Amino acid sequence: MNPSSPPDVTVVTPSYQQASFIEETIQSVLAQTGVQVEYLVMDGGSTDGTLEILEKYRFQLQYLSENDQGQTDAINKGFQRAQGRILAYLNSDDTYLPGALAKAVRFLDEHPEFAMVYGEGYHVDVQGHILERYYTEPFDFQRLAEVCFICQPTAFVRREVLSTVGYPDVTLQYCMDYDYWIRIGKKYAVGYLPDYLATSRLHPDNKTLSCKVPVHGEILRRIHYHYGRVPARWIAAYSHTVVERYLSRKDRVQDIAFRLLVHTLYLLKYVQTNKRLPLNDSMKRLYRKNSAGMNAQDLAELAHLQ
Repeated sequence: MNPSSPPDVTVVTPSYQQASFIEETIQSVLAQTGVQVEYLVMDGGSTDGTLEILEKYRFQLQYLSENDQGQTDAINKGFQRAQGRILAYLNSDDTYLPGALAKAVRFLDEHPEFAMVYGEGYHVDVQGHILERYYTEPFDFQRLAEVCFICQPTAFVRREVLSTVGYPDVTLQYCMDYDYWIRIGKKYAVGYLPDYLATSRLHPDNKTLSCKVPVHGEILRRIHYHYGRVPARWIAAYSHTVVERYLSRKDRVQDIAFRLLVHTLYLLKYVQTNKRLPLNDSMKRLYRKNSAGMNAQDLAELAHLQ
């Protein structure tokens, strides 16, 4: 490799208070062979021992630790500093499998028609044990509205995408990656590599697991923004998270039924008319009987429908 040429790939790891996992993440990047890698860790000011771990690897990676606006802001800071011709980000609790970067770089070099490639991945538990295959499919832009079949740590993007699509959206808290894949898919061809490239860790502090209702709410809004509709499977997924949340509180059955009614109407606003929907008399009676026990979020959602 020519030391004066840009790195083949820049990997950015956004990090905050992930001392339990980040060393495994770092080692998975540094163990990659066959490509020239620039590795940047953008830390949000961790105080849990993360900085001591990063300092151990100071000659093998670059890191910055300062306050930021969250995960997406950290990723964007890394992308702004990146010198690689291909960009990727790897969360501080995920890992690359051996040979992943070489496979991704080779694929993009052999297929100039694609601006991005993603591959297969595994869900793993806290200890790193494989739980299941991450669900993926070959790329189809319309199908992407139905299900997010792209495993984020397996995704690699040509740096020129930044000049046309821009950076991940810092205003999004949960589905910035899904939103970014949609934005890229609107403008470019996306390739699929049927090789296992990475692991995605599931644990209680993971945003996907700990904030299911707001995650699905944000997804609904972004899908509606991009596609002008919300597919039924996302409605079902959102409703399922709502049921889980309220059942876990052991609310009264009637109260649960009412809350689900409110959320169903809320979803119909997105799917059908995108306008406020009136409540009929029976719904109003149910509202008067149950609204005293509703929390502020439920009341706010109901206000959108009346």
